[in-house]
Amino acid sequence: MRSPLTRRFVLFVATAAVAPLLIYGLLSIGSLWRGTRESVRAGNLNVATRAASQIDQYLANAFKVLRSLGADLRQTRLAAWQQDRILKNYVLDFPEFRELTLFGADGSVVTSRLGSPAVRPPAASAVRPEGLFVSPLSVDDDYLPTTTVAVRLDEPGGGTSWLVGALSLEELWRMVDSIRIGARGFAMLVSDDDRLVAHGDPDEKRQIAQGEGAPDPPLQELVRDARTPYREYRDRRGREVLAVAARVETLRWTLIVEQPAEEAYAVAIRLQRQLWVMIGLALLVTIAAGSLWSRSVINRIFILMRGTQAIAEGRMQERVAVPGRDEIRQLGDAFNTMADRLVELQENVRRQERQAMFGRLAAGLVHDLAHPIQNIGNSCKLIMRMWDDLEYRDTFKRTVDRELGVIRQMLDDLRHIAKPATLRKFPMDANRTVAEVVESTRPEAEAAGVTLSGQLWPTPLLIEGEPFALGRVCRNLIVNAIQATERGGLVVAETELVGDRVQVRVYDTGCGIPPERLRTIFDDFVTTKQRGLGLGLAISRRIVEQLGGSVTVSSELGKGTTFVLDFPATDARTMPTAVVAG
Repeated sequence: MRSPLTRRFVLFVATAAVAPLLIYGLLSIGSLWRGTRESVRAGNLNVATRAASQIDQYLANAFKVLRSLGADLRQTRLAAWQQDRILKNYVLDFPEFRELTLFGADGSVVTSRLGSPAVRPPAASAVRPEGLFVSPLSVDDDYLPTTTVAVRLDEPGGGTSWLVGALSLEELWRMVDSIRIGARGFAMLVSDDDRLVAHGDPDEKRQIAQGEGAPDPPLQELVRDARTPYREYRDRRGREVLAVAARVETLRWTLIVEQPAEEAYAVAIRLQRQLWVMIGLALLVTIAAGSLWSRSVINRIFILMRGTQAIAEGRMQERVAVPGRDEIRQLGDAFNTMADRLVELQENVRRQERQAMFGRLAAGLVHDLAHPIQNIGNSCKLIMRMWDDLEYRDTFKRTVDRELGVIRQMLDDLRHIAKPATLRKFPMDANRTVAEVVESTRPEAEAAGVTLSGQLWPTPLLIEGEPFALGRVCRNLIVNAIQATERGGLVVAETELVGDRVQVRVYDTGCGIPPERLRTIFDDFVTTKQRGLGLGLAISRRIVEQLGGSVTVSSELGKGTTFVLDFPATDARTMPTAVVAG
């Protein structure tokens, strides 16, 4: 599992190196795609515009031929046979016209065709304002595309004649067929009434010849919307297609060049894939380099972390060996220097603590041993003078025994601090031990003017312990409470079953303990009394811990102090009420 530092470092590398590269790659790909699309559209539109210009010129020439023929026919009054000869000569000179017929204002008809003409003059509603007419596409007997075109000839006398020609669009189809973009790009010619006139795709020619051809709806929109000369859409075959349009001004037709988008943007797609590959390789190289570099940095940081943790756990001899020559190596050297200095400071503190402890011990021993030794010395001097006094001999014996007991108790406390005695634990009733201690210390409480009360759990509270050791702890806590409580105060020792734990509480209404002293009251040689070595609470805590329990204290100045002994119960049973003893 990666550490939070590793994850953050990887995130930093990704943010600082990978993210800008990825953003730059995405912007580059987007810019390339947009630029390529615009370039392809402009190129296709240029092809369509030039082809439309050629088609427009082709149709304009056809109408120019008709107007020129009409001018020749109106120059002089020609006989019918002369007009017939002129029409036939024009058909021979311009083979794209299959037939030329003049419909005079006086109802005369002159045609280049042998027999009756196949064309008819247009209806007035179908004629363009400029006097031109183009009929819908049809096929002749040879299944070649053809259409009828006509120009209006205004007679000097006020009448109107029509020069009508059957125009073959075979050449126009060839022109549209020759317009190719790529391998699959075709052109189509659409009339102003949304009919297909010509199509470069062989699959569409039959439908055009049968009059069924019509562009897809997107192309119809392209024809009507002159502001946007291109469209991208999905055709009837399901292909994505790019289409561009150019206007054929003579007849207001539209030339559309469409090409599959896959082919049109093939270069862009190929470059895009190459860019993705290059970006992917760059990302892999960046990540690999960043991973190797970050691993070298993080591994050295982990070395420092392990060294710091070792120092925090007390292994003061731990040192770190950080490779490299950068600031992290300097930090490792500084850490080693700090560890060496900590060892020195620790030794100095231990030496000072030992000196202070020995000083407190010596002062306490001098203070506490001076009184009993002085009493023994004075008693010895008196016994030399009053040896014959039998009553004083008894007094001497009691005094010496009492003072020697005090000295022996002090030596026992010192021995338990240096090497705690091994306790033999067995099931015992905490209620019984607390009750015996309360009864034994009641005279001392009465002498101090303090009320001592014992509140015991109604059922036996069994714990693994030793009655003498637990009694010594309880006696020490009760005596301390009596000594800290003024006359008229209250000291209570109670027992309780809390879940599967047995608790013994000793609280008083005394003066309380200042908060700054609560943290050190269980330390060795800490006391606020005029006499004593300050070992009572320290020994009590050691005994409780040997019995598998714990001791806590809470106090409030002016209100009292509470000590709580907590032991695991061997037989957990609960009762709702407590019994007050004494």
